[in-house]
Amino acid sequence: MGRNRRGHPDAHSARHGVRLRAVRAVSVLAATAVVGTLTAAAPAHHAPGSPPAKAPLAVGYGGAVSSVDADATAAGIDVLRHGGNAVDAAVATAAALGVTEPYSSGIGGGGYFVYYSAGKHQVFTIDGRETAPRSATDQLFVENGQPLAFADAVTSGRSVGVPGTAATWQTALDAWGTRSLGQVLRPAEQIARTGFTVDETFNSQTAANQDRFKDFPATAALFLPGGQPPAVGSTLRNPQLARTYEELGAKGISAIYHGDIGADIVRTVRRPPVDPAATRVVRTGDLTAADLAAYTAKKQPPTHTAYRGLDVYGPAPSSSGGTTVAEALNILESTDLRDASQVQYLHHYIEASRIAFADRGRWVGDPAFEQVPTAALTSQRFADSRACLIRDDAVLTSPLAPGDPAHPAACGSSGKAAPTTYEGDNTTHLTVADKWGNVVAYTLTIEQTGGSAITVPGRGFLLNNELTDFSFVPASPGVPDPNLPGPGKRPRSSISPTIVLKDGRPDFAIGSPGGATIITTVLQVLTEHVDRGLPLVDAIAAPRASQRNAAATELEPALWDSPLKADLEGIGHHFTQNPEIGAATGVQRLADGRWLAAAEPVRRGGGSAMVVTPAR
Repeated sequence: MGRNRRGHPDAHSARHGVRLRAVRAVSVLAATAVVGTLTAAAPAHHAPGSPPAKAPLAVGYGGAVSSVDADATAAGIDVLRHGGNAVDAAVATAAALGVTEPYSSGIGGGGYFVYYSAGKHQVFTIDGRETAPRSATDQLFVENGQPLAFADAVTSGRSVGVPGTAATWQTALDAWGTRSLGQVLRPAEQIARTGFTVDETFNSQTAANQDRFKDFPATAALFLPGGQPPAVGSTLRNPQLARTYEELGAKGISAIYHGDIGADIVRTVRRPPVDPAATRVVRTGDLTAADLAAYTAKKQPPTHTAYRGLDVYGPAPSSSGGTTVAEALNILESTDLRDASQVQYLHHYIEASRIAFADRGRWVGDPAFEQVPTAALTSQRFADSRACLIRDDAVLTSPLAPGDPAHPAACGSSGKAAPTTYEGDNTTHLTVADKWGNVVAYTLTIEQTGGSAITVPGRGFLLNNELTDFSFVPASPGVPDPNLPGPGKRPRSSISPTIVLKDGRPDFAIGSPGGATIITTVLQVLTEHVDRGLPLVDAIAAPRASQRNAAATELEPALWDSPLKADLEGIGHHFTQNPEIGAATGVQRLADGRWLAAAEPVRRGGGSAMVVTPAR
């Protein structure tokens, strides 16, 4: 779910194209604002009642941070300013987002961390995805022979996986950081203690979850003061989370995986504390202390593909983001998107997404349990066998049958088609670079907006509902589904933090929230920047389409209301409207050595881009 519904800039058509009216002005105006308002002394947090200004673009020296929230971005900048590197700043930013974006992230969830080491000229990743309890079977969300309704599964202890966020932070800091966990948690701890200013987005997200939140006393006490969503402009404090961060910093992550915080998590999952007056049926979970003790965040190689002379790196399975983005790019490699009309560009982008999602659904799951053909899925040979399905004057029919990566056949398929299963659509993403040239792209989540809606009493954070990212039953009878639940298994994700290198050095990095639309958002931003020539901030701002092997492609309002829609319908496309798709952030290394940080100008209330020392 997007955070803001205030609308989007108008669009107009040109050369069968559409551009946001304000997009071209964003670069100049935002850069001017950054130079005029941001300084190297930007505070790590704001005074209560005085929210920091947001800008979607910053250019300068010393490092860069971009996230959806100004407090979180400033926390990362503060770490960079005091000598920390990109990894230190990324963890500090993520911890602050756990305070100010608690419905999207926090230590009750998980995520994927992609890191470029300037010293080693190499990209590394951490899979910090949540895991199912070891007691889980493929019947986890089946009762009386029928799959549970999503609404019944999401708000329950049964949906909660072992959180991986804290393990991700410690793994990253141990491998590549220069600061301790306690040091990088301090900015977030201070924000939690002194409070942050509630904006329209936070208020509206709370209101959307009010019926769920009110049924859990710990959640209602924290997020429904006086029984209502906190007012816009009010200050929300979370002293419980401040104490939790303080304990985590002092004791380390063993406090979660072997200690008191973990014991509180297990108790909450196994007996969710529900208001006695609530009529909601809240199913219990079977998470144990042994499940927490067995958890590890996995360091593993990234996915990789070459595209237009660039090297594109992303997270490997259990995320499907890296493989699906890579396959779609490989499908598009042979098409001249730079000189194509906007209609043909969008047509090919949509069809490549459709094909890649068909293959994702059949082949990608947790590689500890499934035979995931990662190398074959990201190969140019397999993509070429799929690209021949695309015609300039016709549209493929969804659900499209998958191909066979092990035995690619031109325009061939492998078995029956299956629809894309539902995936929760809220997450948060941050992108960081430092003065040494290290880069982090990190996407973290608790899955649904508000996660399971269950706050751990006395701890100040919400628990995830990540296990609902499993297929409850096979997506289509008789079609193998690699994403069914299993003991200790990680549900498939669409998280796609992406780092792009040019001649072995960072060019840019991007990522986005948005459930399965993360993949299409990253793909569209990347191709509009690389192929269509849009500056990164403009590619982030541009209107989006998302096709995920479905009968209809989702369009944001600016595309829905443009002449492009009719032109694409003339080819055979069908559309539904989505008010907001994704909320990307990115950083880019400019030719003169400066860093550019870019964020959304409108989506989710607008993002926050900062640099340590703004260019003047």
